[in-house]
Amino acid sequence: MQLRKVTAASAAVLALALSATACGSGDKDDSGSSGGDKIKIGIKYDQPGLGLQEPDGSFSGFDVDVATYVAGQLGYKPNQIEFVQTKSADRETALARGDVKFIAATYSINDERKAKVDFAGPYLLAHQDLLVKKDSTIAKGTDLNGKKLCSVTGSTSAQNIQQTIAPKANLKVVSTYSECIAGLQSGSVDAVTTDDSILAGFAAQDKYKDQFKLTGLKLSNENYGIGVKKGDSTTVDKINKALEKMVSDGSWQKAVDKNLGPANYKNEPAPKIGVIVK
Repeated sequence: MQLRKVTAASAAVLALALSATACGSGDKDDSGSSGGDKIKIGIKYDQPGLGLQEPDGSFSGFDVDVATYVAGQLGYKPNQIEFVQTKSADRETALARGDVKFIAATYSINDERKAKVDFAGPYLLAHQDLLVKKDSTIAKGTDLNGKKLCSVTGSTSAQNIQQTIAPKANLKVVSTYSECIAGLQSGSVDAVTTDDSILAGFAAQDKYKDQFKLTGLKLSNENYGIGVKKGDSTTVDKINKALEKMVSDGSWQKAVDKNLGPANYKNEPAPKIGVIVK
């Protein structure tokens, strides 16, 4: 009889424990945060106009604004967002490990990446372009023959120009776009190449105001998507709905104008969800 009482008491304790666990299961899925009340989002920390950590520790840029809007539609307030630095080489790993819930970091959608992660969007159609000084006569790709062109290590943009557009361009390769922009300002290079959105973000900085211009060449199509862990179709659907709302209520265009407009960036219309421009 005594054994039966102990067993019953133990069962009661177990039932209470299971009940408490069940009560906690309603917390938001934060994928990497511990308290259930935050969401971790991957961004770039070093791209002005897109994803930049300011000296005071805050974050600014178009990708940041998009991520903040999307998180809001998922039920998170700005103070519940934790931005995590995700460099280009680390994005797929960060999603696979669950370090972040999603990534908004100039993340171009392509077949190789789609084999590893899922994408919501696209939310911006960018193009490879050239940034030059305001008084530059460079107006087309072939004008780069004999000119000094700057890009970063491993850049497919520079390879595209050297292999197909201006094989006689003198390529200078550095580690960051900030170095390229400084070289353009000093005159040690004649042009900088990468996505027009990235170039516009750098050119919009106060220290470079009214010094540079985009040539407006569309040397490639870059469909920026929001990366999500492979197989998480529920989150992809939620983000797509949030992006559609951001466009329809005018918040998307306001974010483009605020972050990239100062460099006279002429954006493409907001892309349709699921439509990839080749």
